[in-house]
Order: sequence, then structure tokens, then C-alpha cells
Amino acid sequence: RKLTEPPEADKITGSADVFNMIYPVLSDLSHEEFWVLILNRSNRVIEKRRISQGGITGTVTDIRMILKMALENLATSLILCHNHPSGNLQPSDADISVTRRLKESASLMDITLLDHIIVAGKKYFSFADDNLI
Repeated sequence: RKLTEPPEADKITGSADVFNMIYPVLSDLSHEEFWVLILNRSNRVIEKRRISQGGITGTVTDIRMILKMALENLATSLILCHNHPSGNLQPSDADISVTRRLKESASLMDITLLDHIIVAGKKYFSFADDNLI
């Protein structure tokens, strides 16, 4: 039975781990996509899922859908990820707003928002590294 168990999931120890995981997915897209990493108590990724796909300058993020997915997967923490096809690393006002709203909403259910990563080309911006979470 032990031999048939799936391999252990990736463990997140910092923003570089998240970037290395999500970079192949988001780095060369010409449109924005928003992804969520759902983590367990050991900071291991339970699921990595695309939440939305948008246009060149934005995408819709539904906080209720993210929280529903987190609850269904018994998540203890979340990490948000999206790309900026323009190459601009700085978070927009909308990025900051959705991060704040999701952090507040998730905390009501004892789910921690650990970070929000913006991928722009071969670089990334981390809300946690810049003390914005």
C-alpha cells in the first residue's frame, strides 16, 4: 500500500519556490491568467488551479470561488499568482485590492494568505517579500 501512494507534493518555503513552480505556466503568455496554490498545514501544494483567463490588461478574480475551492480541499493556506504580459512588475490598484479582500475573507475561515506572486517575463514580484501582506 505504501508503494502505491502518490509522491509527496512540492513544499513551499518562500517566494522563489512559488516562482519556480508557476513560471513555466505564466511566463510567456500574451494574456493575463490568475492561478491559486492551495496548501496544507505543512505548506505542501494540494492543488494548483487556474481561476481565470483574461485579456491583455486584466482578468476577473472571484474571491468566493477561490474560498470555495480552498474549503473543499481543506486548505490551511493559499498563494495567489498571476502574470503581467506587459512586463511591468508593479502591482496594480486592482491587484492590491483583491489581495487585501481575499486575505480578510480567508482569515475568517482560518485560512492564511501567504503571498501573491506577479510574474512578468523572467522576474517576479512578491507581496510577502515587500511586506504588503
